Amino acid sequence: MGYCLKYLKNVVTLKLDREKCTGCALCTDVCPRGVLLVQNHKAEIINRDQCIECGACSKNCAFDAISVKSGVGCAQALFNAILTGGEPVCGCSKDGKPSSGCC
Repeated sequence: MGYCLKYLKNVVTLKLDREKCTGCALCTDVCPRGVLLVQNHKAEIINRDQCIECGACSKNCAFDAISVKSGVGCAQALFNAILTGGEPVCGCSKDGKPSSGCC
């Protein structure tokens, strides 16, 4: 079973406080999906919907400029499905019930 790499639009928990950002670019080095870019000495979120909420950017930001709730959303659902051999269930439905087929 193959999994797609397209995630739901506008559901990611990623947040960036540009005032706290120093432009060190460590977040861009650790992000596996190219979500962030440093321009004019500040990080920018350039591809929010590609974020898999792994938490690498926030865990490596010494200035607390980035926050993300890792282990939630579609990425975690895909990992759980791979590990358990089941279908991905991400809980992103509008009626509050778990939804399947995140991609």
